[in-house]
Amino acid sequence: MKMLKKLSLTLVALIGLIAVGLWFMSNTFTDGPIDPKWKIQTTANVINDNAVTVRFTGTSTLLFDDGQTRWMTDGWFTRVGWLNMLGKIEPDLEAVKSGLAANKVDEMAAVIPFHSHFDHAMDAPEVARRTGALLIGSESTANIGRGWGLPESQIRILQDRQTFNLGKFIITPILTRHYHFPGVDMALLEETIDEPLVPPVSATAYKEGGSWALHVSHPLGRWMIIGSAGYVEGAFEGLEADTVFLGVGGLGGQTAEYRETYWRESVEAVKAKRVVPIHWDSLAGSLDKPLMGQALFFHCFFFRDFSLKGDELIKAFLKTKERESAQTEDNQGVQFISLPRFSPVSLW
Repeated sequence: MKMLKKLSLTLVALIGLIAVGLWFMSNTFTDGPIDPKWKIQTTANVINDNAVTVRFTGTSTLLFDDGQTRWMTDGWFTRVGWLNMLGKIEPDLEAVKSGLAANKVDEMAAVIPFHSHFDHAMDAPEVARRTGALLIGSESTANIGRGWGLPESQIRILQDRQTFNLGKFIITPILTRHYHFPGVDMALLEETIDEPLVPPVSATAYKEGGSWALHVSHPLGRWMIIGSAGYVEGAFEGLEADTVFLGVGGLGGQTAEYRETYWRESVEAVKAKRVVPIHWDSLAGSLDKPLMGQALFFHCFFFRDFSLKGDELIKAFLKTKERESAQTEDNQGVQFISLPRFSPVSLW
C-alpha cells in the first residue's frame, strides 16, 4: 500500500513538472531577431496623399494602400495558444474585427494568403466576407473559403507567374517553397486541402497547399513579398524589386548554407536595396501587446533549436548582410527596416 501511494505521488509530481514545463515553454518568448535601430519612427514618417503605404499586423499580414486601392496579404488576426493547438481551432471573430479596425480598413480589393497553414489563411475568408475582398490563393485556400461559406464569386485561384491587377498594383505570383523545418519531409509540407474545410478543425488540417511569393509593381515602386523562408533556386530570375519583405522565421534553426542560399535566391536575386523582415514574431502573442519573438516551445518543437539561440542567429545573420552590403563597390548597402504594428508607413 505504501509503495502504491509513493508511486502515485511520484506520478502526480511528474505530471505537475511536465505541466509547468509546458506552460513555461508556451508562455516564455524570445526578444525576436530585430535590431532596435531598424525600427521606423512613425512620428518622422511623413505620408503624402499619393504615397503607397503599408501597415503590418504581425507574422506576414500586410495591408497595402495607394489611396485608391487597398489589399492585404494573409489577413490573419487570430492568435492561438500553443496548448490550445492540441485541440481544434477556428477563426476568432472578435480578433478579426479588432484587427481590421486597428488597420482602419473596412473595404478592400483582395486578401491573398501566401499558403494555407492556419497562421496565413485561417481568417482570410472572414476578412473577405467583412470587407468585400476577393480571396485569392491556391486551390487549398479556396477550399478554406468554401468551407467558411464564402461564395464562389469571391474566390480566385492563383496561377504561377500569371499577372493580375488590383487598381494600379500589378501582382505576379511566383510558386516557391515553404520554409523547410529541420528533420521534416518536405512532402508533408506540400499536402493539399482537397475539399471544403469547415472549422473548428485541428491545426494540422490547414495543409500548406503550395507556397507563393508575390512580386508587386506600382508606378511608384516595385517590391517582393516572401511569406515563408523557403526558396526555389532561380525562381525569381528576370524579376527586380527595390524592396523585399523577407520572411525570416526559423532561419536560426537552419544551417548556415541554407541561410546563405535563401538570401542569394531572394534579396540578391531581385537586386533589392531595402529589406523588411516579416514572419519573425510570435504566433501566440496578443495583438494588444508589443511584438515579441517566438515562444520557446516553438523554437524547440518546430525549429529543433534546443539552444534557444535561433533568433540571435537570425539577427546576427541579417546584421552581417547589412555590413557586407555596405562594403560593395557602389557603397550602397541594403537598408533594413522594422515595421511598427498597425501604423501606416510610407514605402514611396
